[in-house]
Amino acid sequence: MIDAFYLRSLRVDPPVALAPLAGYTSVPMRLLSRRAGAGLVCSELLSATGLHYGSRETERMMAICPAERPVGIQLFGSQPEWLAEAAQAAVRAGADFVDLNLGCSVPKVVKSGAGAALLSRPDLTVEIVRQLAAAVAVPVTVKMRPGRHPGDETWLDLAVRMVEAGAAGIALHARSAAQKFTGRADWSLIARLVREVPVPVIGNGDVDSAAAALRMFEETGCAGVMIGRAALGNPWIFAQVAAALRGQPPPPPPTVAERVAVALCHAQMQVADYERDERSAILAMRPLLVHYMAGLPGVRTLRAGIMQATQLRQVRDLLLEFAVHNPPPREIGDQFAPYTEC
Repeated sequence: MIDAFYLRSLRVDPPVALAPLAGYTSVPMRLLSRRAGAGLVCSELLSATGLHYGSRETERMMAICPAERPVGIQLFGSQPEWLAEAAQAAVRAGADFVDLNLGCSVPKVVKSGAGAALLSRPDLTVEIVRQLAAAVAVPVTVKMRPGRHPGDETWLDLAVRMVEAGAAGIALHARSAAQKFTGRADWSLIARLVREVPVPVIGNGDVDSAAAALRMFEETGCAGVMIGRAALGNPWIFAQVAAALRGQPPPPPPTVAERVAVALCHAQMQVADYERDERSAILAMRPLLVHYMAGLPGVRTLRAGIMQATQLRQVRDLLLEFAVHNPPPREIGDQFAPYTEC
């Protein structure tokens, strides 16, 4: 059995987290992941600059539902004062921790000097962490890559300095920024970081099953594992990992009916999260809806329909028709009931 870990006084049990994913980890996905068994969830990256200038959309994306806690807000930016200001806003919104993005390689983020660009500016990055830690009472964490390019060794010294500046934990996606999501994650880098810093290290990269999660713990000695792309349309992975960590039998895989029920629940919550802007909510949700049915017969036809949908009613009709043409369902439990109070 693998025990919980702590970010200062914040207990993470089970020690498995949902990674921040741009465009995906809004309140609905975080709620479903927590309900399935994730011990920790985090928002997608939010712009400190946008918050500084009063962006209503960025402020909307900072919303937190009490049922998803413990939850963090991930920030990106390059201005220490604006990041500290944004961290305080995140805490007012209910964040249990604040995370600094040091891995995003999207051009508009890097050109602004944020995300992975900060890996090349260690002094500035350490100062940002110092100001964040001084600005809020909750833990400040960092999600980073091992350098901007393969073979870069400066990241390890940076990690040590960030801990000295006040970072309470580090999540390492074990691919360089230049690799993005290609190739295999180098878990030996996570093991190196574990040996170098006295705070919890959360391993990230290629954890796509309960077996992979157990291997990462064994091979790296990390305090926790973080799951990103493998959780898209698949909150059940957290239940599977949680059971494995506790030495329990794996839960049965979801039936088609369960996939449809949770996908619909997710879509309904997405519409509510977008303040009833149904069209925008469904447009944002369409790629994720297809993930829920990945690998099932007829998914290509479903994808074509989903990618044309603009209303919740259309999504519902398409998914229910899809379920009719797949194996009969077993009873669906209430573990993924919609969180209408949020």
